[in-house]
Amino acid sequence: MQILVTGALGKVGAATVHELVAAGHSVTGCDTAPPVYEGGDFAAHYVQADLTDAGDAFAVVRGHDVVVHCAALPEPARNTPHVVFRNNLMATFNVAEAAVRMGVDRVVNVSSETVTGMAFAERRFHATAAPIDEATPLRPQDPYALAKVFGEQLMDALVARSDVAAVSIRPSWVQWEDNYERSLRPWVADPFGAPASESFWSYIDLYDLAHALRLAAECSLPGHEAMYIVSADNGAGRPLRELIEHHYGEEVTVGELPREDAGGISFAKAERLLGYRPAHTWRDYLDDSGLLLDAPRERLARGETGVQRGRAALLGG
Repeated sequence: MQILVTGALGKVGAATVHELVAAGHSVTGCDTAPPVYEGGDFAAHYVQADLTDAGDAFAVVRGHDVVVHCAALPEPARNTPHVVFRNNLMATFNVAEAAVRMGVDRVVNVSSETVTGMAFAERRFHATAAPIDEATPLRPQDPYALAKVFGEQLMDALVARSDVAAVSIRPSWVQWEDNYERSLRPWVADPFGAPASESFWSYIDLYDLAHALRLAAECSLPGHEAMYIVSADNGAGRPLRELIEHHYGEEVTVGELPREDAGGISFAKAERLLGYRPAHTWRDYLDDSGLLLDAPRERLARGETGVQRGRAALLGG
């Protein structure tokens, strides 16, 4: 298929480009960074575009079968709130509008676990039942989560007014070689002393996420489906019931779990509809004290991670 990946130079976009190219698709990536003008195309084509501009969105979407929409400011704390909201929502609106008018078959929309509202809430709250799933209410407060919820509503409108299908993927906290140690070491080293996790210690390996995005791009699901994508285990390496009992006591009810050390978000819907099964765990990257293992450290140093290869597929190097 002819597939456009937006936000293609970010970690999720770049890993997805690598995944799609390896699967034999013809891939174009777009992002706001300048291209390499003298080098020609590499494994994928790159176009500089600002998707908050409708003209840019229509120009890059045209001619593609599928759009995998990864482009976004990735959280609400490092840009002003109105910039986060305007950028993320308008980019998604323009992609959806272009998909309808340019005859795209499917949009894969990268949403977020934050749609529940807990991750960046100013008035803190947590779910009262685990595992979290698609029936958990969406109560966003911050501009990032609000834009993601509205983005899913844009996908509802997309399929209501056209023949375009859509899948919204809600990833948990995304980890790869470059941030596993920094992110998960507190959980691994001291799971009962580290602060509680509103997502109940869920995370997602980047390369499992990229695979899920490929499955969504290749699927034949009608309409619009939203689903969580997480790793099979939790990022603390402990039984989930023990973690929740210690940090939340009787405030959280724990239901049936697929495994003792499961994460606190269920991927059952994605497994059922996409055939998604996570293949990676934090134990592939970290030792029992949370330090990065030699093999992933060496991949980073050699430029051989999926993120680095995806970026090289677009810009060379």
